[in-house]
Amino acid sequence: MMSHTIRITRSVAASASGLIMLVASHAAIAQHHPRTAWGDPDITGVYSEFTTAPLERDPQYGDREFFTPEEHEQASKLRISQAYADDDTVPGTQGDVHYSMEQYGLSENEGVTSLNLRTSIVTEPKNGRIPPLNAQGAARRDALAAARKGHEMDGPESRNLQERCVIWPMTIAPILPRGYNGNLQIFQSPGYVVIQGEMGDARAIPTDGRAFPDILLPQWNGTSIGRWEGETFVIETRGFHPETAWRGATQNMRVTERLTRLNDDTLEYRFSVVDPDTWDQPWGGVYPLTRLDGLLYEYACTEGNYGLTNILAGARKGEQDAAAK
Repeated sequence: MMSHTIRITRSVAASASGLIMLVASHAAIAQHHPRTAWGDPDITGVYSEFTTAPLERDPQYGDREFFTPEEHEQASKLRISQAYADDDTVPGTQGDVHYSMEQYGLSENEGVTSLNLRTSIVTEPKNGRIPPLNAQGAARRDALAAARKGHEMDGPESRNLQERCVIWPMTIAPILPRGYNGNLQIFQSPGYVVIQGEMGDARAIPTDGRAFPDILLPQWNGTSIGRWEGETFVIETRGFHPETAWRGATQNMRVTERLTRLNDDTLEYRFSVVDPDTWDQPWGGVYPLTRLDGLLYEYACTEGNYGLTNILAGARKGEQDAAAK
């Protein structure tokens, strides 16, 4: 009887231990995956896109996905030195008219930068590099370059969209670290997730996984539709405008993004890009979005409102001087 009692006691203790572990496990999951008031995984917050991994992998690393800590430290120092090398200009020359990334803090060290031992953000294909343009993509690129040559200052339409303050690429899919001010804020409401870039228009994404319209009008940000797959928010985007599709892709480009909360301070951002008219194979990658303890303030673009007048006026003056000669 005593032996039987001991076995029962041990069994109860084991069950209690297992229950405690199970409760603790669920508590940990709840802690790392909080819910909104309406039950969706909570991914709201202000995040930095900056990460120490480069977009593409240096060919010397082949198919290796991760640095050793020592290699990472060396690669980071080299990247910073190369970024600041552009600040070494000759005073009084045209090349000296530029943003000093180091002096004004407009580098990847601005704000929060996530430590990332990956040798590249791109993980597909395995070499960590964006596939080369296929024949169609290369032909479009060359035709566009030829059409622009000698007409760069003809008028506002000849200048790029960022210079004209029409749109910035900070939240256009795929979202990737770009230059400076690479921060974004995510809002949620029942039925929608909104991604607002520090520089860039907001993307309002329905979460019901609805079908895309039969006809997609080209949009600067494309048309995005989302759905929840467990803890992951999946976004499909189509209908890009040719002027904002990634690196000269077509309006047929399709981007899939996956946002998953890893912990209180980190979202994992995965993406894949497909456009058979531009690349012969899909490509994609992954990197962390790191929470910022602060606010995202409105960005005011004034270069297109004021600077563009001076840019084009200078071009007209140059044409007049050339004609006079």
